Amino acid sequence: MTPEESLALIAKQTEETRREIGPNPAVLLAVWGLVWLLGFGLVFLSAPPTSLLPLWAAAAIAVAAFAGAIAYSAIYGIRTSRGVRGPSRLVGAMYGWSWMIAFGGLTVVNTGLVRLGLDPELIPLLWSGTSLMLTGLLYLAGGMLWQSKLQYGLGVWIILCGAASVLAGGPHNFLVLSLAGGGGFLVASLVFLVRSR
Repeated sequence: MTPEESLALIAKQTEETRREIGPNPAVLLAVWGLVWLLGFGLVFLSAPPTSLLPLWAAAAIAVAAFAGAIAYSAIYGIRTSRGVRGPSRLVGAMYGWSWMIAFGGLTVVNTGLVRLGLDPELIPLLWSGTSLMLTGLLYLAGGMLWQSKLQYGLGVWIILCGAASVLAGGPHNFLVLSLAGGGGFLVASLVFLVRSR
């Protein structure tokens, strides 16, 4: 074999091994896509002029859905790290904890701004905009860590959705988050699914 053929064979074998034993995030991304579609969609539909259901009911369903997705993500992370040793395990653990640390800090900052008298109409834009920026940045970091162009691209898309949602203003920001944000996760899930076959 020529050196080029050897490198091509190594790359092919590496990709096949990764597909067979590595985690496939298609289901995880689909879960988040559906939660964004449902949760943010219900909040949008509870706002005037549609007001199809009370805001408290939409918020309760959205919070429950997001809590379920967070629990599923934690379980997924723990399961996929079983049997992994060395630097990869440390990087995965640090990345997982980065989400909790970053959103803990974001919660403190945003809550402080609300307590300082932020205009009530701006509160939903603050939370959704900053949460999406942080989520997008963490996806960018994950894309860099694992050299995943798709994960990096999803991070870019989420940041664009966050900016667009703030520009759309309330309550249309929730429509942007539902359709564009949730749709982005579902498209990424489909791409991962097709690539894994």
